[in-house]
Amino acid sequence: MLIDSHCHLDFPELATDRNGVMARAREAGIDGMVTICTWVDKFDTISAIADAHPDVWCSVGTHPHNADQELHIETADLVRLSAHPRCVAIGEAGLDYFYDNAPKAAQETGLRRHIAAARITGLPLVIHSRSADEDMARILEEEAGQGPFPFVLHCYTGGTDLARRALALGGYISFSGIITFRNAETIRDVCRMVPADRYLVETDAPYLAPVPHRGQSNEPSFVRHTAAAVAAARGVSLAEVGVETTANFYRLFRKAQIA
Repeated sequence: MLIDSHCHLDFPELATDRNGVMARAREAGIDGMVTICTWVDKFDTISAIADAHPDVWCSVGTHPHNADQELHIETADLVRLSAHPRCVAIGEAGLDYFYDNAPKAAQETGLRRHIAAARITGLPLVIHSRSADEDMARILEEEAGQGPFPFVLHCYTGGTDLARRALALGGYISFSGIITFRNAETIRDVCRMVPADRYLVETDAPYLAPVPHRGQSNEPSFVRHTAAAVAAARGVSLAEVGVETTANFYRLFRKAQIA
């Protein structure tokens, strides 16, 4: 029992062999996948993938790299599109100061609009945060003061302080193939500190393939390697990680149960 809570089935690396990717995921025991939106203007493509596969759901949102190019997307647009029956989340949105592909002000504006949509709909916000721990924690705390909203920090690469502050707000933390990398001890430390009812696993495919597939194009079937690394870090069995992360997924992505 494993669910890939974050992948990009529309990206060319996976789209060219999507049927094969899906078949390998099912053969590996992956029970479901969420294909994540990075451009709201391309939501029709994302939702069509989810419509075509009973074990795939989708989200709606603007990646921080694209924030300045989708400033025309308002909270109301996100709320309207999220009513699609296969859409189970808002995002991904957030802050990326590592690549800094969009102005920081545009990234923050987009993030706050997505938070508002999560608050209105009750759907979880999928958050991208890289090299922006302090600003991310500040914004999450400020926005939580305006009313609670569900969220997950996906593909976690931050430090222990952001993790603690996010968990204090009721957030979830998702681990990707990065946790299998030799130099990822801080992420493994975070993995050990997260409560059993607040963590997820993902691939972020086609990126960040886990060991032993590092350097290859990632795909949902590889989430088993990430789950095994999580199990090793937490000192539990792979089966236990499967049970816990699946339960956590359906608790956070509540709409997936009825989609």
